[in-house]
Amino acid sequence: MSLSDLVLSIADNKQMIGLRYAEWATRAPSLEADIAAAAMGLDDLGHSRVLYGCLEPLGEDPRQFVAANSILDTAFTTMIEACVGGSVEVLQHRLRKMLMEERYHFLHGRSWLRSGIDATPLQRAWQEAIEWFGPSDGETAQLYREGKLGMGPAELTRRLEERVEMKAPDMKVDWGHWDPVKRRGRSGAIDDRTFAMLRGLEEKKFAPAPAQSKEA
Repeated sequence: MSLSDLVLSIADNKQMIGLRYAEWATRAPSLEADIAAAAMGLDDLGHSRVLYGCLEPLGEDPRQFVAANSILDTAFTTMIEACVGGSVEVLQHRLRKMLMEERYHFLHGRSWLRSGIDATPLQRAWQEAIEWFGPSDGETAQLYREGKLGMGPAELTRRLEERVEMKAPDMKVDWGHWDPVKRRGRSGAIDDRTFAMLRGLEEKKFAPAPAQSKEA
């Protein structure tokens, strides 16, 4: 996998999590979380646009929303930080402001962590974050050795632990089943509803039917 593939993966995930935040903008656990979800959704959709330009997706359970905000969004930010800390100028210049905007996401997620999150969704979020960073001998580690990224998988995990102020739970990742394209070890794909939303098909259902042309 090349660096462009990695940036594309960040962009896809930012777009996806932005859409998930938007879904929770009217039904998050509290009014403050509604407002935060709307703002963070707009930020992440904008971030995905910037990331795509460099190249020229929360669960239904509110506990998973909280865990994703706290761990996964911070994991994506940590990878962006690694891109800014690398040697590729287009990423250094274009993504630096993004890190400033991500600070609000981090503060919001950290407040949820401090209030307490159930172990199951938290464990899942950590598992997905570490799998997304990739194995110690994968392309993320290679890009780090080449200087294109400022951190490798081990450094990314330590940085994530530092930012969320907690240690990753003990877990075993089966890297033998890890998919470098999906960046995870379990099977699965985007559900049909989300895929339709990404392609704009959901919105088309509510669009007026095109007017039929009348023959003279």
